[in-house]
Amino acid sequence: MGDDSDWMKLPVDQKCEHKVWKARLNGYEEALKLFQRFDDTSPEWAKYQGIIKKFVTDSNSVAQLKGLEAVLAYVENAHVASRTVGEVLSGVVCKVFNQPKARAKELASDICLMYIEIEKADIVQEELIKGLENKNPKVVVACVETIRRALCEFGSKTVTLKPIIKVLPKLFESREKAVRHEAKLLAVEVYRWIRDSLRPPLQNINSVQLKELEEEWVKVPSSAPRQSRFLRSQQDLRTKFAEQQAVAGSDGDCEDVADSAPQVDPYELQDPVEILSKLPKDFYVKIEAKKWQERKEALEALAMLAKNPKLDNGDYGDVVRALKRVIGKDTNVILVSLAAKCLAGLAFGLRKNFGTYAGNVVPTILDKFKEKKPAVVQSLQEAIDAVFLTTTLQNLSEDMLAVMDNKNPSIKQQASLFLTRSICLSTPSTLPKSLLKPLCAALLKQVNDPAPEVRDAAIMALGTAMKVAGEKAVNPFLADLDKLKVDKVRCVYMRTDVGVAKKGKPGAEGGAKSKKPAETKEIVETELSVEVCDELAAAVLPASCVKMLDSSNWKERLASMEEFYQVVEQMDIGAMPCQALVRMLAKKPGWKETNFQVLQLKLQVVAVVAQRGRFSKTSASVVLDALVEKVGDVKCGGKAKDALTAIGEACSLSWIAEQVVSLAFAQKNPKNQAETLNWLANAMKEFGFTGINVKAFINHVKTALGASNPAIRAAAISLLGVMYLYMGASLRMFFEDEKAALLAQIDAEFEKMQGQTPPAPTRGAIKRTGGQEEGEEAKEEGVAGDIMDLLPRTDISDKITEDMVSKVGDKNWTIRKEGLNEVAAVLSEAKFIKPSLGDLPITLKGRLSDSNKILVQQTLSIMQQMATAMGPALKQHVKTLGIPVITVLGDIKNTVRAAAMATLNSWVEQTGMKEWLEGEELSEELKRENPFLRQEVLGWLAVHLPTMRSVPSDLMLCVPPLFGCLEDRNVDVRKRAQDVLPVFMMHLGFDKMNKATGKLKPASKDQVVAMLDKARDVMPAKSAGPAKAAPTKPVSSVHPAKAAAGKKPLGKGKEEEDKSGPIFTMVPNGKDLRVKDEKSLKTLKWNFGSPRDEYVEQLKVQMAPCVAKWLQEELFHHDFQHHIKAINSMIECLEEEHEATVACLDLVLKWYTLRFFDTNTSVLMKALEYLKLLFLSLSKHNYHLSEQEANSFIPYLVLKVGESKDVVRKDVRAIMGMLCKVYPASRMFPFLMEGTKSKNSKQRAECLEELGCLIGFYGMSVCQPTAAKSLKEIAVHIGDRDTSVRNTALNTVVTVYNVCGEQVYKLIGHVGFTPQSHSLTRNVGVVYLWIQIRLNALVQSQQAEPSHVCPVGEFHLDLDLLEQLESDQTSVVLPDLVKHKLGDLLDPVIIPEPKLRPVPTHFDELHAGPSSTINLVISQVASGDINTSMKALAQLFGVARLAREASMGVLKDLVQGLVTVLLDPRIEESQEGQQLIRSVNMLLRRLFEASDQTNILSALLVLLQDSLLSSAGSPKFSELIMKCLWRMIKFLPDTISSLTLDKILLDVHNFMKLFPKGRLRKLKTDMPHRTLQTLLHTLCRLAGPTILDHLSLIEDKSESELEAHLKRVVKSAKTDTETAHMVHSYTYSLFTGSLSLMTDGFTFPSRIL
Repeated sequence: MGDDSDWMKLPVDQKCEHKVWKARLNGYEEALKLFQRFDDTSPEWAKYQGIIKKFVTDSNSVAQLKGLEAVLAYVENAHVASRTVGEVLSGVVCKVFNQPKARAKELASDICLMYIEIEKADIVQEELIKGLENKNPKVVVACVETIRRALCEFGSKTVTLKPIIKVLPKLFESREKAVRHEAKLLAVEVYRWIRDSLRPPLQNINSVQLKELEEEWVKVPSSAPRQSRFLRSQQDLRTKFAEQQAVAGSDGDCEDVADSAPQVDPYELQDPVEILSKLPKDFYVKIEAKKWQERKEALEALAMLAKNPKLDNGDYGDVVRALKRVIGKDTNVILVSLAAKCLAGLAFGLRKNFGTYAGNVVPTILDKFKEKKPAVVQSLQEAIDAVFLTTTLQNLSEDMLAVMDNKNPSIKQQASLFLTRSICLSTPSTLPKSLLKPLCAALLKQVNDPAPEVRDAAIMALGTAMKVAGEKAVNPFLADLDKLKVDKVRCVYMRTDVGVAKKGKPGAEGGAKSKKPAETKEIVETELSVEVCDELAAAVLPASCVKMLDSSNWKERLASMEEFYQVVEQMDIGAMPCQALVRMLAKKPGWKETNFQVLQLKLQVVAVVAQRGRFSKTSASVVLDALVEKVGDVKCGGKAKDALTAIGEACSLSWIAEQVVSLAFAQKNPKNQAETLNWLANAMKEFGFTGINVKAFINHVKTALGASNPAIRAAAISLLGVMYLYMGASLRMFFEDEKAALLAQIDAEFEKMQGQTPPAPTRGAIKRTGGQEEGEEAKEEGVAGDIMDLLPRTDISDKITEDMVSKVGDKNWTIRKEGLNEVAAVLSEAKFIKPSLGDLPITLKGRLSDSNKILVQQTLSIMQQMATAMGPALKQHVKTLGIPVITVLGDIKNTVRAAAMATLNSWVEQTGMKEWLEGEELSEELKRENPFLRQEVLGWLAVHLPTMRSVPSDLMLCVPPLFGCLEDRNVDVRKRAQDVLPVFMMHLGFDKMNKATGKLKPASKDQVVAMLDKARDVMPAKSAGPAKAAPTKPVSSVHPAKAAAGKKPLGKGKEEEDKSGPIFTMVPNGKDLRVKDEKSLKTLKWNFGSPRDEYVEQLKVQMAPCVAKWLQEELFHHDFQHHIKAINSMIECLEEEHEATVACLDLVLKWYTLRFFDTNTSVLMKALEYLKLLFLSLSKHNYHLSEQEANSFIPYLVLKVGESKDVVRKDVRAIMGMLCKVYPASRMFPFLMEGTKSKNSKQRAECLEELGCLIGFYGMSVCQPTAAKSLKEIAVHIGDRDTSVRNTALNTVVTVYNVCGEQVYKLIGHVGFTPQSHSLTRNVGVVYLWIQIRLNALVQSQQAEPSHVCPVGEFHLDLDLLEQLESDQTSVVLPDLVKHKLGDLLDPVIIPEPKLRPVPTHFDELHAGPSSTINLVISQVASGDINTSMKALAQLFGVARLAREASMGVLKDLVQGLVTVLLDPRIEESQEGQQLIRSVNMLLRRLFEASDQTNILSALLVLLQDSLLSSAGSPKFSELIMKCLWRMIKFLPDTISSLTLDKILLDVHNFMKLFPKGRLRKLKTDMPHRTLQTLLHTLCRLAGPTILDHLSLIEDKSESELEAHLKRVVKSAKTDTETAHMVHSYTYSLFTGSLSLMTDGFTFPSRIL
């Protein structure tokens, strides 16, 4: 029981580490209870983080079992449990899985699964797979069983199957039966999830085992498996499955679970094999040998290697070219067939990595289909099918179209059959209109081919295309085909079964149809006769209305039209005969109506009928001519345009626009033509550009540009500007032949539109369906595709001759340059080219790595030219030519890198980013350890990735090299990597990127995970396309004439009128919406080190609806003068527009944070002035800042508190004081604590001072998160290198003591010294701290009990002992302290962190080392007892060798602290004040005598200099410092030999430099001047003329006032005796208390040293 009593009282965490197993058992039991009770975010969890591994590795099996239960509870509940996974699991595998107890193994397995549940599956799996290599079979069995449980419960999405499958064959080879049995169970479980994909990796195991497996696999249920346990992040999925099970039953579950069990590609489970190095050395020689047997031998060797299911990526260019040569030119069909098989093997093994070579081999294979032998044709089909899987139909389309016109029917047949197979593997998204159009045109030619096999193949391809792309997409191309052949195509369409939605887009075709109801349900109406129309109109219109329509009296006609309008407006849609009604309007006088009021009503009726009725193109044709005729009318033009817009909504803009423009230019009225173009420009913005016939429009615009009327030309140019928004720079190509003056006007219009985005459509089908995505797809297909179709392209493959290619690849650089010039000339001449370039791409690729940088730049220029000339078809050359451009970004020359980046951007403009991100090429480039390359590529990705709506999955391959860039040696690379990290996360998600850190080293992982957490906070929202970027307001239907009239008076007056209005606009719920957008990551969080352009642009967009336009222009102007004007305006309107200011306060504060980063002081001061007024106004109105407002402003205000200018710091501190009135001080506290971590010492000091103010004013409750944690962080700054920071930290702790008293010791704990240095550098301020705190305690206790006199107080000192110390110059005897061996203190030793503890009786015997001794003495310096502190200091300075080690800085701080104590007015109030003064005086004497005389004299000079400079310093302080100097002067004759005169004279020089003779004499007292003169005279007397040789440290001796003074003193010096007598008598008078030298008569009788 006695032993038990020892450990029973210990805390739980200490029990868990006790050497007695019963203590540990008890500790584990109590810990288990605590773990079940702690809150998941409790700080108590951290106590057990370091010892939790010992729970599972306990040597006592009983204790270990209870420890495992505790660990399971810890992992389940602790928020820090994920940090312990590695060490705990290694202990579980090694120390638990080998235990005989089944319960222990079960708990260990549960712990593993619990770690998986808290998102650590990768580490758990890694540790378990390591355990499979353990020599103990029990461990192996337990690991396999746990892996199987994990897979069964969590599924294949959480547990990675590849490493498991990799070790399965080895497990089947184990000698232990139990291991083989568990391996079989695991293989069956894996089969449940991936089915037949498991067969290939296990084909080589023992045949008996394989047979057993096959038997077990047959028994596996055919239903898809489902996970039964979920990760913490999958709890919503868990709820969903539970609901489905409860409501929908098992059938409903099957579909959803199928999604959770994805099919695994066997290819992904294989390890890549490197075959290039395994090729025979003479492979390339043999494959070109004359004997076919040798060629066959080489091909067979390659065929064996190509059989590997997965090949390692490499440069297969030479191999592919060799195979291409055999297929294309070899006459031996056996070899052709063998080469085709090799090519298929390479394509299957490399997959996407083979796509680079696809464009080179497909034309050769297609051409070889002329071979008629079935075996060869079959091999070629297999080869071309394998190649297609590595690329896209778009990339091969040019080659396909080229062979469609071949004369050989076999080639045409096989090309169509290949096209059929390719289309079967395509989806509607990979078979766009731009691709379908040329393919269908080529197939239609073959449908009429004389060869029946060619016709049948073409019909099959057309039917398959109809199945994939839909009837609507293909039907227009079959219009001219005879009915019999159309029926055959439809027959193929009906019987073809194509998996359209197999790429993850189910129902894509149906979805496309549902998005365009207006187009799929087009209203078709036959043209009605006049009589029928009259009857239909008479049935719905009143008789009086019909009768008066043709009245000769305009008033009757007006009344009739008003009645007509009312009837139509109330008429039911189904009963409205649209064609009949619009024909009635044409009755005499019809559209030649002379009264504008009647005519306006007619136009309004047309608009209403078109909007409300089932309006067809037939009905529109009746009135379009009349509407176009009236569109230029001054009074009725606006109504005519409204009618046209309504018809456009009913019949589509693409149709009506073509009709209207044709009708307008068929007339001769220039006004109508100009207004038609104006209407069309506005309609394009409202409807979008979908379906517009670009070719027809361009022809009409060219006609308009050639018109003589300037209004028509101006309208045409405006229309071109709108078209430029949608078509881009490509539009200009069609007008390059225009006159220079006209072209300049077009360019000016384009320049206005540059940078703008097309407005979101507000009318038409897009508006009704909300189909933004469909609108963008239509834009891409309908605009870009049409433009490219219109451009006449030239095939330059015949001009790229072999001679030109050989020149480009020549060894002589001049010939290479000549070849490049020829290539450039060909491209310039052709202007627009087709993508077929022959062997030129491969040759140009070589020039990108040319040693001659001029040729590299020329090649890049050619590639830019090629991008413009080729257009989007450039995609097929991205892998061959584009990726090598990225390599050039690593060039050492800036000019080369700039040219490469320009080339890269020009290519991306044509191809988009998708092609660049597919495959491993980009990730391989990022792996290169080239800082230039990494900087450029990461910057390029940061620009282009945010604009993408989706990215290929291969982008994940770039994540590991990106993590490497985060730790790159180059700071610019690291910065670029951090900038692009949120963009990667935007597309890939945090979870995927976090999981990828599992392969990093532990040290790297922690850093990268921290960066990922920061990136998640600033992750931008995914790009939603340009339609959302610039929402437009609905266009007003104001009459054009009135609008024009309203615009005339505006001009300069408008600007003045705008400025007279309010500067802020209240947007309802605007602030709440902004907060919501920021939380949902739709906008960037306001968190940055320095403001980037995207933050400024985002703020500009957010402020646009809230701020007057003129003010926003001022706010975001590049000139700081405009910023000052804007702030002045805001100051003027602050009180008037208080509510509006509050409504957009978050934006206002954000804008002012941007000003904090400006370098202009005027703007900064004006901004601070406004902020002071703002927070004063907010406090008056009792407004409280929201969290979002505070988080986006206060951190940046804290940055400015460290400003170098005092006036700025003063204003910032004032604002902080005001902030506490509108924001809780406890919330301010963490921001200031964060500010103390800055590298700026002024900021640290100011933040610490502000923290002290907050604590002094609001009490300890202001400390967040806890008082102890906060004060420990504050106390750390007591050891800061900067004096002001140390002093401020000490003052803050003193403030805390004033608030909470003795509790401060417990809160702070042990102050962290830095004992690595034996000097007292970090401990000097501690003395001052404890003296101040003790003094406060003494004064407070005496104030509380004034009558009580304590004879032995806190400051009671042994005066006899101090007298003894003063008189004894050689030794120090301190009765109450143990004597220590301080001789070896200066040896370099590692000093453990000191802890305050009672001093042992026989200390020297227990701790003989100097490290322990110095720790104990230093700890006594910081003792809570003033006697102990003073004695410890005296002992330290009593050891001569140690005292001399104190540096000038240390001595300066120590003297400053002690003198400050002497000047404390509370000493006079204290009963023991005189004893304290005497003690400090004696300590100073000891300090002056024992320290290095040079250092102490320099310290006193610097202190005197600082005290005279400080305006806030006390004059008494300067006087005491001068007294100290007098004492040092007195002993100069004895210490002159130990002085370093050069250093002393340098300090005097610096003093005189700051205080020249003139300034020194202007001081209130002449004592500093006389003190300095006394010092110099004494030094001159003692050193003599040689003192002039000690000015070596002064840079400009000639300009030094000191040198001149010394020369005068030396020259006029008296005899040594006289001088000695003078100095002695002078200093003696000073130190005997005569203060005749002092001008103010102030004396310090109790403080004289």
